[in-house]
Amino acid sequence: MKLGLQLGYWGAQPPANHRELVDAAERSGFDSVYTAEAWGSDAYTPLAWYGSATERLRLGTSVLQLSARTPTACAMAALTLDHLSGGRHIVGLGVSGPQVVEGWYGQRFAKPLARTREYIDIMRQVWARQAPVTSPGPHYPLPLQGETSTGLGKPLKPIVHPLRSDIPIYLGAEGPKNIALAAEIADGWLPLFFTPRMADQYNAWLDEGFARPGARNTRETFEVAAVAQIVLTDDTEAAYAAIKPFLALYMGGMGSEDTNFHAEVYRRMGYAEVVDEVTELFRSGRKDEAASIIPDAVVDDSAIVGDEAHVREQIKVWEQSGVTTMLVSPGSVAEVERLASLVH
Repeated sequence: MKLGLQLGYWGAQPPANHRELVDAAERSGFDSVYTAEAWGSDAYTPLAWYGSATERLRLGTSVLQLSARTPTACAMAALTLDHLSGGRHIVGLGVSGPQVVEGWYGQRFAKPLARTREYIDIMRQVWARQAPVTSPGPHYPLPLQGETSTGLGKPLKPIVHPLRSDIPIYLGAEGPKNIALAAEIADGWLPLFFTPRMADQYNAWLDEGFARPGARNTRETFEVAAVAQIVLTDDTEAAYAAIKPFLALYMGGMGSEDTNFHAEVYRRMGYAEVVDEVTELFRSGRKDEAASIIPDAVVDDSAIVGDEAHVREQIKVWEQSGVTTMLVSPGSVAEVERLASLVH
């Protein structure tokens, strides 16, 4: 089992201790550090900033939003960071949801699976640098043609020769079709709310992708880098209470009332009634109450809360379920070091 430091995205202000956490992760044997983006801080700038102070940690995004950049712009940023880091970059991509894509980026959300496939194909053309980059579309046509274009566009190759012609791409995927797509065209899967209880179902969806013609990987070469809330504590009641507002936000407050991909994850886990009640309370402004009605068992399903013996045991369970990297978010240098000691 490998550990990744998940820094996430910023809140109202830049975090004060992320540099210290990155330094501790590098010293303690973590495999990687990851950043994210929503509609505030971007993922690439902090990753480059903190990555410049490291020599060994792999630098990943979990996740970049497809609609934030054209595929060639994303490929440019990736090849640049890959050069600067000596080949340590991992591109984690996700489609986000229609509320963010249309409301923040002003882009269309239609056909997310097809858009993802086309986006990744263009990125890999850029990095391969074997020919000028072209795409017939329909989502990212290169060069642009038709009534809205000047007709002067021409296919181009990147000026910079990429350090690696095939930078790893992981997909943030929650639904069955998207998970299968990750297994087919990507190098790894980034699950947000993973539960070992559903390992057989996840493996069935992944196997569907691995079995498709032209699949890039097998189970043996595919990474599953799962977000894992690990809280080392003897006061489990307080830890559950601290996690529940986060779950209430994702379960009841993300997306719209009838289109929330995170909520669907919990429905597939068997918590449809909880999701409905949390959503109703959260969207009526009763956020504290929405968090309080979430049962402890729901937290336990996708988090690890307890003393060192319990955490060690559960890490083994996650590993046996197919997880290759656990993306953790310790709040202090001491927590980084304690988590590292449980794995290494």
